[in-house]
Amino acid sequence: FLKLWKLFDGKLEKACRENFLSVPRMREWRDIHAQLETTLAEMKWPASSANPESAEGYRAIHRALLGGLLGNVGMRDEAEGSYTGARDIRFWVHPGSWTRKPGKWLVAAELVETTRLFARTVANVDPKWLEELGAHLLKRDRHDPHWERSRAQVMALERGTLYGLPVYANRRVDFASFDAALSRGIFIRSALVEGDFETRAPFFAHNRRLVAEIERLEHKSRRPDILVDEELIHAFYDARVPQGISSGADFDKWRKDAERKLPRLLYLSRDDLMRHRAAGITTDNFPPALQLGPNRLALEYLFEPGSPRDGVTMSVPLALLNQVPAARTEWLVPGLLKEKIRAMAKSIPQRLRHKLGSLDEFAAAFCEAVPPSDTPLAAALARHIREKFNLDIPLDSFRPDSAPAHLHMNFRVVDDHGRQLGMDRDLAQLKASLGEKTAAILQTEASAAESERYTGWTMGDLPEIMEIERGGQTLIGYPALADAGEAVTLQVFHSPEKAREIHRGGVRRLLAIAFRDRIRDLERTLARDVALGPLKADVVTAALERTFLPGSLPMTQADFARRVEDGRSRFNLIAQEIARAASGILAERAALEKKLPPALKAFPQAGDDIKQQLGRLLAPGWLARTPWERLQHLPRYLKAASLRLDKLRADPARDARLAVELASVEQPYLRELAARLRQGAVTAQLEQFGWLVEELRVSLFAQELRTPIPASVKRLAKLWQTLRK
Repeated sequence: FLKLWKLFDGKLEKACRENFLSVPRMREWRDIHAQLETTLAEMKWPASSANPESAEGYRAIHRALLGGLLGNVGMRDEAEGSYTGARDIRFWVHPGSWTRKPGKWLVAAELVETTRLFARTVANVDPKWLEELGAHLLKRDRHDPHWERSRAQVMALERGTLYGLPVYANRRVDFASFDAALSRGIFIRSALVEGDFETRAPFFAHNRRLVAEIERLEHKSRRPDILVDEELIHAFYDARVPQGISSGADFDKWRKDAERKLPRLLYLSRDDLMRHRAAGITTDNFPPALQLGPNRLALEYLFEPGSPRDGVTMSVPLALLNQVPAARTEWLVPGLLKEKIRAMAKSIPQRLRHKLGSLDEFAAAFCEAVPPSDTPLAAALARHIREKFNLDIPLDSFRPDSAPAHLHMNFRVVDDHGRQLGMDRDLAQLKASLGEKTAAILQTEASAAESERYTGWTMGDLPEIMEIERGGQTLIGYPALADAGEAVTLQVFHSPEKAREIHRGGVRRLLAIAFRDRIRDLERTLARDVALGPLKADVVTAALERTFLPGSLPMTQADFARRVEDGRSRFNLIAQEIARAASGILAERAALEKKLPPALKAFPQAGDDIKQQLGRLLAPGWLARTPWERLQHLPRYLKAASLRLDKLRADPARDARLAVELASVEQPYLRELAARLRQGAVTAQLEQFGWLVEELRVSLFAQELRTPIPASVKRLAKLWQTLRK
C-alpha cells in the first residue's frame, strides 16, 4: 500500500510540475474539498448536482467565490475602459485574462500592482448577487420621500452601495419604516390637505368641496386672502390624526373606529377655512352663467395673472357662437364692472378725466345707475357722462385695450362633447375663424327647408326669427330667400344683417322671374347703347330695387304679391329713367377723365384726390348700389370735380388750403368706413355722412353749383362728433 501511495503521489507531483502548478496548493485544495464534503455530510446538506459548465453551475460556483471576495468586486467605467473597485480604487483586467468579454460587473481572485493595478483570474457577476451575499455590508440611503396616490403610501427612492459601489439606485421603498414621523407629515399634507387621496370617506368629500367653494370665491373676487393658509389646515389634521398613521390603509382603519365615537371629528367648517366673510362675493355679482337670449352660457372664474384664462371665461357651444352679442359681453359681470369702468375712465385724456372727480366714486355711481344692456359699454359710458356732467367725450377717447386682460371677457368655444375648439378674448376673431362651422350647424338643423327650389313665392310667409331646439340649446336663426340662379331656396342665417343681405338678392330673383319677358326686352334695348350695354344688368337691378323694394323687404306672400301688382305698370318707366340718369353720369365721367391725366402730372396731390373720389363714387356695381335719391346728384359731384380741375391751374394754393380743410373731416370718415367694411357693419348714418362729404366738396371747390343742404367743415365736424358719440 505504501508503494502504491508513493506511486500515485509521485505521478501527481509530476503532473503538477509539467503543468506549472503548485503541489502544496493543489494538495491544500484537495484537502479543503474533502473537508467540505465531510461537513456537508455531517450537516446533512445536499450537495449541488448542477453541471459546472451550465449557467446554473456557473451561478453556483461564482456565488460561492463571491461570498469571500466582496472586496475584489469592480464596476466598469465605460469612458476609461477601467474598473472602479471597493473604496474607489481603479484597476484594469490583466491582458492575460481568459475572460473574453469582461462585463459591467466582475470579481477578481487577486489584484496585483505592476505598471498598473491589474485584476487577475476574473469572472463576470450579477450585481443582484452582491445585494444577496453582501447584505450585511450594504449601505442604504433613502431620499426624495413623496406621497404616491396609487399606493396610498409615502414612498422614497433607495440607493444601495457596497464599499462605495452603487449596487442599485432609485428603488421605490416604503419610507415609513425609515422615518415614521416624516412619513406622517407627508401623508397629512399631500393626502389630506392637498386632497391627493382616493377615499370614499364622507368627511373628505365635504372638506374638498368646501375648499373648492372658497377658492372660487377667491377667483371671483381676485383676492387670494380668503382661504386660510395650508399650515392651519395641516394643524387641524395634525391635532386629530394619531402618530404612526402614514398610509391610506392605516388611516381608514383608524378613521372608522374614531368616527364611531365622533362622527364629525374630521369635518372642517367654513369658519375653519375662511379668514374673513368675503362680503359682496354673491351669485348676483358673480353669476355662474350669463343669460344671452334664450340660452344660459356657463362662466368660470380664475385668478391667475398671466394665464390665458385669467378673469372670466364664457363657455360657448359652437352652435351658439354667432349668437353671442359682443356688446353685452363687454359688461362682464356686476362684480367686475366697477373695476372695468374705472379703467376705461382712467384711459381718457387728463383734461377730460379730472372733471369726473374720484374715479372710484364715478365707477360706483355708473354701476348703480346704468344696468347692463346690449349697448356697447363705451357708448353707455359716454352717454352717462354727457347726462351727469354735461361733458361730451368722443368714443375713441376710451381705450378699453389699455385695461388689464382680466377685464375683457374670455371666450372658450366647445363642441358637442365639451372639447375646446378655440379660445380668445377677441370675439370677432373667433367668429371669423369658426363662424363658418357655426353657420353650417344652423344650416344643417334647417336643411329640410333648404332642399326645395322655388320660382315663385309659394313657400308661405317667413317669420322674422326662427327658434331651433338642439340638444338643450335654442338656436336663433333668421330666414331668408337665397338667389340660386333660376330659382331661390329658403335658408337660415345666424345674423339679421346677413339674412337681409341674402334675402334682398333672393327677392330680386323672384321679381326677375316674374318679369323675365320685360327684362329680356329691356336688356336688348340697352345692349344697343355702346355706353349703357355693360351696365344693363345694373340698370335692371336698380329698377327692381326702386320699383318694388323701397323701405323694408317683403316677408309674406301677400306683401310680395301686392308689391308686384303696384309696380307692374311703373317698372319700364323707372328703368328708362335710371338709364337716362346713367347716361348723364357716364358723360360727366368721360369729361372728367379727359381732364384728369394732365392734372395728375402738374398737380399730383389734388389729381390723386379726385381720382380716389371718382373710384369711390363709380366703383364696380355703382349703379345698382347707389340709391336713386343719391344717383341724381352724381352728375353734380362729377361736375364739381371737373370745375375743381379748371380752378386748380389758376390758384393751386387755394386748392391746397381747401383740401386740408376737407381732409380734417373726410379722413376720419374714411378710416371709420374702412374699419366698418372689414367688419361688414356699415351703418346708414355712416353712409349718409359720406354723401354729406360729397356735398362739402361741392361747397368748397364749386360753390356755383350750389348744394341742396348747407355743408361746411364746421357743421360736418360737429355732426361727426355726434355720430362718434
